[in-house]
Amino acid sequence: MAQLEVLAPAGSRQALEAAVACGADAVYLGIDRLNARRNAENFTMQNLAETVRFCHIHGVKVYLTLNIVVLDSEITDLLEAAQAACEAGVDAVIVQDFGAAGILRRCCPSLRLNASTQMAVHNIEGVRILEDMGFSRVVLARECSREEIAAIASATSLEVEVFVHGALCMCISGQCYMSSVLGQRSGNRGLCAQPCRLPFSTPASSHALSLKDMSLIARMDQLLAAGVASLKIEGRMKRPEYVAAAVTACRAALAGEPVGLDTLQAVFSRSGFTDGYFSGNRTIDMFGIREKEDVTAATGVLGELENLYTNPRKRVQKVGVQFDFSMQPGVQSALTARDMDGNQATVYGEIPQAALHKPTDRERAEAALCKTGGTPYHVESVSCSIAPGLMLPASAINALRRDALAQLDECRGKPKATAFDPACAGTPPQAPRRDAPELRVRLNSAEQLTPTVLEHAALITLPADKLLALLESGQFSGSLQKLCAGVPRILFSGQDSVRGQLERLRGHGVQHASVGNLGSIGLVSGLEFILHGESFLNITNSYAAWEYAQLGLGDLELSFELSLDAAKKLRSPIPVGVDLYGKLSLMSLRNCPVRAAVGCGRCKNGENFIADRKGNRLETSCAYGITELYNPVPLYMGDRMRELGGLDFGVLRFTTESPEECSQIIGDYLSGAPAGGTFTRGLLYKAIL
Repeated sequence: MAQLEVLAPAGSRQALEAAVACGADAVYLGIDRLNARRNAENFTMQNLAETVRFCHIHGVKVYLTLNIVVLDSEITDLLEAAQAACEAGVDAVIVQDFGAAGILRRCCPSLRLNASTQMAVHNIEGVRILEDMGFSRVVLARECSREEIAAIASATSLEVEVFVHGALCMCISGQCYMSSVLGQRSGNRGLCAQPCRLPFSTPASSHALSLKDMSLIARMDQLLAAGVASLKIEGRMKRPEYVAAAVTACRAALAGEPVGLDTLQAVFSRSGFTDGYFSGNRTIDMFGIREKEDVTAATGVLGELENLYTNPRKRVQKVGVQFDFSMQPGVQSALTARDMDGNQATVYGEIPQAALHKPTDRERAEAALCKTGGTPYHVESVSCSIAPGLMLPASAINALRRDALAQLDECRGKPKATAFDPACAGTPPQAPRRDAPELRVRLNSAEQLTPTVLEHAALITLPADKLLALLESGQFSGSLQKLCAGVPRILFSGQDSVRGQLERLRGHGVQHASVGNLGSIGLVSGLEFILHGESFLNITNSYAAWEYAQLGLGDLELSFELSLDAAKKLRSPIPVGVDLYGKLSLMSLRNCPVRAAVGCGRCKNGENFIADRKGNRLETSCAYGITELYNPVPLYMGDRMRELGGLDFGVLRFTTESPEECSQIIGDYLSGAPAGGTFTRGLLYKAIL
C-alpha cells in the first residue's frame, strides 16, 4: 500500500515519545497558548525548539496547533507564538481563526498553513477559498463520507487530511456552542466541558448526544483510493499508551498486517467503534457511552502498550541511512553517513594496522556498522573500500558509527527557520458606526413574515428555498430590497440545486444573501449578491473581520460567543452586528438524534426535541440534511437596546415562534419592553474562557 502520513496526537512529552517510538510520520501538538486542547499538558514556548529538534532527528514532522478563535487582546500572544514556531522550524501551523490565518500569511508567507477541522470545511466550495488563501492542507469535517472525501480530494491541489481514529463530537466541529452557552467554556477556545456526554434523552436513548469513537483503520485501502494524504489520530487528552496503540495499528494496517482492534478498543472506546459517517450509515448504532467495562478493559493492555514505546528493541527506526566505509593503509579510517533527506556526515578514526591473524573484511565491518539499535536510524546500504591485509578493531568501527550518527543528528536537528516579520500583520481599518443598531430578522418559514416584520425589519432573511417558493407563489407584494436569501451553511451535497435556486432569486430581483461558512461563500461566488456574514463564521477579532471584508462580504454578524463590550470595540472596515433575540443554536448535527431514535415521522408530528436531565426540551429543526439543536430559552435584549450603541445592526432569529409571536417580539424591541417569560442574556455580558 502506498505511503500515507500517520499523524499522531501529542498532548504531553510521554505521548510525543510514544508517537515517535511507534512510527508516526508527524505529530500535532500545542503550546501553552491558543490551542484547542488547553487542558492537555502541552508544551511551552521555551521547549518548542527542543521538541521540534527531537522529532526532526527521528524523521517526524511537527504541526503546531494555533487552532482556536482569537480575541483582540490575544493578537500579541498569536504573534509571539507564530514567531516561536518559525524560529523552531515547525513544519506547519494548524489554524481555525480566519484572522489568524491572514496574519500568518502576511508575516510568514512561507510557513505552511493547515486548515483545522474547526473551520467546518466540508465541500469543494470551501476548499477553493482555502486554496486562494494560500493554505497547504485542509482537515476535512469528520462527518464527510468516503464519496465526499474522494470528490474533494480529486478537485483540489491541497493535501487532504482526515480523522482516522478517536473521539467523535456530536456536532460538526467549529459549530458547537453548547459548552459556552451553558457554562462559558468554549469549544472554539479549547475548553469544551463535553456537556454532550451527559444524559440527554429520546425515546430510544438516555445519551442522545454521545457518539462512539470513530475508527477507519480497517479502511486504509479506501482512504488511499479516495486521495487522502494524511491520517489523523484524535487524542491530545489521551494517555501515551493510547497513542502507541493507535499509531501501531495504523502502521500495521498500512503494511497489510493484522490489526489488533481488540487492543485498541480495550485501551479506549465508548461501547466500541463506528464508521457511520465514512460509510454513510448514520443510524442509532453510532451512539455510545463510556461503560464500566470500557474503563476496566484498559487494565489488561496498558503494560503491553507501554512496552511498545519504552522498549528500545521495539522502537521504529524511521530514518534510512547509507554508510560509506574506507580503510586504507597509513591513513585514518573514515565513515560517511547519508540520510534520506540529503544530510551527510563524515568522521575519521584510527589508522588500520597490519592484520596478524584475521583481517577486517566487508562482513566484519558491515556487522559493526549495522548495530544502530536505540537510534532513529536503520541501515539501508553499506559501501566498503577496504584494502586487504588490514585490521581495525570492532570497537573502533563502532566509535565511527556512533560519531557519524551523532553528527547526522546535529544536521537533522538544526532548525530550519522560517522568516517572520511581525510588522506585516497590519492594522485593521475601522468604518464609522451607527449610533443605534437597526433591527434585522432571520425567519424559518414564510408564515413568520407578517406585515409588522415586513414594516420594521431592515433586512429579512429566509432560507433560499422558502424565499424562492414565496416569490414564485405570487403571494408576496412587499419590497424586494429587504429580502435576503439564507444560503445553507452546511451543505455536503446538492450545491448545483441550491445555486440554481440562488440564480432564480437573483432573477426575481433579490439582492442580498446570508452566508455562514466558507462553503456557502464559495457557493454564491459570481452571483453578485450583497453578502451578509452570519455569526457561525465565529468572528471574534478585528483581523477576522478584515479578512472577510476582503473576501467581499458587505457586513458581519459577530460570534455570539463574543461579549457585548468586545463586540463594540472590535475594529472592522464593514458594518458589524450581533444576535439580539432567539433560541441560540447549540449544535449543528449530521446524525439527527431524533431521527436516529424514532424516525422523521414522529419529528414531523411535533416530537422534534430531546430532553435534558431537568426535563428541559431542546428543540430541533432540519434542512438540507443538517439538524439544528436549540437552547431551551431565548436570548432577549429588548429592554437593553440603549446599551447597543456602536453596533450597526442586531439580528432577531425566529425559529419555532408563531407569526403572532414574531410580530409581538418586534414590537417589544421597538418599545423596549421587558421579556415576557424565561430568557437568557446569552454571553453578551460574560467573557468566554
